[in-house]
Amino acid sequence: MAVTHHPAAGEIELVDVLAALGHPVRMGIVRELASGEERFCGEIMPDVPKSSMTHHWRALRESGVIRQRRDGRRLYLTLRRADLETRFPGLLDVVLSGEPEAEPAREGG
Repeated sequence: MAVTHHPAAGEIELVDVLAALGHPVRMGIVRELASGEERFCGEIMPDVPKSSMTHHWRALRESGVIRQRRDGRRLYLTLRRADLETRFPGLLDVVLSGEPEAEPAREGG
């Protein structure tokens, strides 16, 4: 089984965090994890295909925004709030205080 990379708190870079948070699906994941509770990946955004979610989890993990923990076949996620607050005080509060993006209008309907 592959080992997942989590940057140390001191290695988290602002540009990487902002890039990870710049996608609406990833912001949705962060909003779901904002309570601080560890969540099973399958219960976060269940309507998005698993292959897409894997890409988004990797972007968030490698940027230092989330931590992943495997327990058997299940993958659990937590927001690295303390690490992010230490590196970039107030950033998460500002990002999470914004309004969620509205879904784009669909053509034809």
